[in-house]
Amino acid sequence: MAGIVYWATAGALAALVVAVLLRALLRERTDTLADRPDMAIYKDQLAEIARDQARGTLAEDEAARLRSEIGRRVLEADRAATPRPTGPVAGLPRMAAALVALVVPGALAAYWHLGAPGYPDMALEPRLAALDAAMADRPSQEAALDGLGVVRDAALDASLQADLAGLTDPAALRDRFRNDLAAGRTQAAIRVQERLLALLGDASDSQDHANLAFALVVEAEGYVSPEAETALRDSLTRDMGNELARYLVGELFVQAGRYDKAFQFWRPIAESDGKDAPWVSSVRDRIEDVAAMAGLRYSLPETTSPGPSAEDMAAAAEMSPEDRQAMIEDMVAQLSDRLARDGGPVEDWARLITSLAVLGQMEKAQSIHDEAKTRFAGRAADLATLRDAATAAGLTP
Repeated sequence: MAGIVYWATAGALAALVVAVLLRALLRERTDTLADRPDMAIYKDQLAEIARDQARGTLAEDEAARLRSEIGRRVLEADRAATPRPTGPVAGLPRMAAALVALVVPGALAAYWHLGAPGYPDMALEPRLAALDAAMADRPSQEAALDGLGVVRDAALDASLQADLAGLTDPAALRDRFRNDLAAGRTQAAIRVQERLLALLGDASDSQDHANLAFALVVEAEGYVSPEAETALRDSLTRDMGNELARYLVGELFVQAGRYDKAFQFWRPIAESDGKDAPWVSSVRDRIEDVAAMAGLRYSLPETTSPGPSAEDMAAAAEMSPEDRQAMIEDMVAQLSDRLARDGGPVEDWARLITSLAVLGQMEKAQSIHDEAKTRFAGRAADLATLRDAATAAGLTP
């Protein structure tokens, strides 16, 4: 009902404004004598004649002559500027109609796309409070599983409880958790991890709690439930730098619409040097969009791979030519694998191209160059870097 009232009111106001503007544009106008400045002068002259007569400084016959002269000038001015109607400029009605036809629907379409029809006016603080309240009231793990049509196996739970009761080796439990999770036995992995945490108590570490949260998220197909949140809190209480926990907390805030908090948890991950963890690439791919949703201007800084250390260089100097060649080939292979898996800045691609050329692998260098050109298509500066690397390597740019 409120939406109908809003649109009816907005429509009525828009129609009223359009009507007023069109009336002003299209109405016919007429120039009158009262609008002309020369008529005001003649009027003042007649008034001056009357005042001179009243003071006795102007004779009646002279006054009559002056009035006659002024009347003659008025008639001549009137004939020279005959009042004529002045309508609207040619084509203006069609132009006005076209503007109305374009602007009004265009404004409605823009509001429908950018605005929030039916959404009440709300300042930032109440809006964030509403998001926090909705997050606190979100479905539990069991409710989420019900919504997904996932039914936990009660018989499996009973069997696991009996099986795990006799296990007291934390290392064995951690191995079993990893194996169950990797094999897709999520329910079993969760029960194993719960047993581990119950066994260790306060001696459990941050990663133990993060692993439980991760298993719960996998079971709920990406949803971060209140139970997973509790495990994440326990993990970060023990180690605020745990990347897996920080990644999942960021996911929680994204799901809740708190992009500002998600950005705070994800930024250190996105800007870290490590790229081995699977969640790093996910964070790097999404963090700029998350920042934009939070109203922040943020561009992900490009990371460069560290070169060999001084110790590596010293060790290489003492190697035999064969061993040194093998080490170089291994470093180039690692760089190639990383770029194929995670991508990287154009400087790393250029370095790989020239390195392959030095090793004599010209065909592979050309293939990498062609792939890099596709990846950096439309970026003139990056393409220029690739072209220079190809030229230096003796390839076809």
